[in-house]
This record gives sequence, C-alpha cells and structure tokens, in this order.
Amino acid sequence: MPLENRRRLPRIPLSKRNRAVVRALNPMLVTYLEASRDLCETDSVLFGAAVAACRIIGAKLPMAGRATKQSSAIPAWRKRIEDRIAKARALIGRLISFRSGNNRPRVVRTVRMAFAGTNISLSQPDITQKLTERIDDLKQKIAAWGKRIR
Repeated sequence: MPLENRRRLPRIPLSKRNRAVVRALNPMLVTYLEASRDLCETDSVLFGAAVAACRIIGAKLPMAGRATKQSSAIPAWRKRIEDRIAKARALIGRLISFRSGNNRPRVVRTVRMAFAGTNISLSQPDITQKLTERIDDLKQKIAAWGKRIR
C-alpha cells in the first residue's frame, strides 16, 4: 500500500499491558526486518506491525485513507470562524430571551458572562439598552466574520 494511502494510526497510551504486547511483537519482527531489501519494504513491515499491535490492543483504527480525507476537509481557519459565529448566535439568542423576560438561572448566568469585565450589573435601570447595544455589537461581529469567510 502506498504511503499516502495509509491510514493514520492512533497513539497508544503507555501501560504495562501495551508494553507487553509490543515486547511480544518485537522478536517476530526480526526475521521480516532481516529479509527486507530496502527502506520502503522495512517501512511496510513496521507499519504492518504497528497495525497488528493496534488491533491486539483494541485501539480504534480510522477507516478512510489519509489523502482522501484531507483533500475534502474544511480548512481549520474556516472552522474556527464558523464556531465563533455559532457561539455568538447562541449568545444573541440568550440575550434576546433575557430581554423579553426570561429569568431562568442558565440564561441569567450567560448574560452575566456576556457583560463580564464591564461595570454593568443586571439590576441597572438601563439594562435593556445595554442588552440591545451588546446584541448589535455581536451582529456586527457576525457580519464581519461572514465576510472573512466569503
């Protein structure tokens, strides 16, 4: 199997059982490694041993090859911006809910977190205006992040 089509193997945690499995596989590798003629063949033998160790240990192996998965993946920067947009939209929803009279503990906690670091308390008389300003700020940020993606 060519190197670029091989699946990515998981990291195996260090434990007594896992070390014992690797120690049991090492003597079996000697004959295959001595018979290998070049570096590619040696690499294939070691990869096969690593897959065998993962199967014995019970580690989950990914099904798809590495190359096909990476080419169709969304870039990391885009995922980060989309996550920011999703969090901001959720926060806007909670702020609007609080503004319309929802005083449930989770909503109040979220609103307090939204105004953390400012001198705004929820008992102020002009809190609805502050909420509206915060919602507008978040909407502008979402628009800017959307333009970055585009």
